[in-house]
Amino acid sequence: MWSIQPYNRYRHYFHYRPYRSTILTMKLSVVIPVYNECKTIHLILQQVQDVDIDKEIIMVDDCSTDGTRDRLNELAAEADNIRVLFHDVNKGKGAALRTGFQAAEGDVVIIQDADLEYDPAEYPKLLKPIEDGKADVVFGSRFAGGESHRVLYFWHSLGNTFLTVLSNMFTDLNLTDMETCYKVFKREIIQSIDIKENRFGFEPEITAKVARKRCRIFEVGISYSGRTYEEGKKIGWKDGVRAIWCILKYNLFSK
Repeated sequence: MWSIQPYNRYRHYFHYRPYRSTILTMKLSVVIPVYNECKTIHLILQQVQDVDIDKEIIMVDDCSTDGTRDRLNELAAEADNIRVLFHDVNKGKGAALRTGFQAAEGDVVIIQDADLEYDPAEYPKLLKPIEDGKADVVFGSRFAGGESHRVLYFWHSLGNTFLTVLSNMFTDLNLTDMETCYKVFKREIIQSIDIKENRFGFEPEITAKVARKRCRIFEVGISYSGRTYEEGKKIGWKDGVRAIWCILKYNLFSK
């Protein structure tokens, strides 16, 4: 449905097999960690619902205080493929993801932020390496390919590059965007990993652990419409310092 196998005049020299779409038999679990996103949560939810894939949507509210919790209950009542889970205290993105992963029932699990920085319309190309039987894990890279990007913070971009390179030095991967939101996993893989980090340290932790498991990791270029701190961006320099510690911790000191 999403891909047509082009004619390859060299196919007789390879173990060529015609393309077969398998995604129609796979169910997607979309895990959305939510914290104080009352203004945008209905918009991102509609974008996720618009993607023509069999899916369940698991929204984990991390003790929002701006009315998001009530809004989530309203949205869940409007569709039978939505589940809402609540934290009684604010624990962080990593903790919300851990809760969502444990509840996932789909064949494949994708992380979706609750803001509008990442476009759910790109799910098909993120899923394709797994659909084709080539990958166990897929990272959506903001820095690979020719997709559109909002121009924002230089130091933020430099920090992301530094953290990715530092992570790559220990994992021996050649990722271009370790800190990306869009990470896709076969469900049995993500549910087999014991996630410890409660905040944004989740990103280097999960990267180290899928690398150690020798997962087949692919990277796909994605678009990115970043937001400013005035618009609600939450990650800060302290999270960057924590990410450095997590890169060292989960690559050098943890088995």
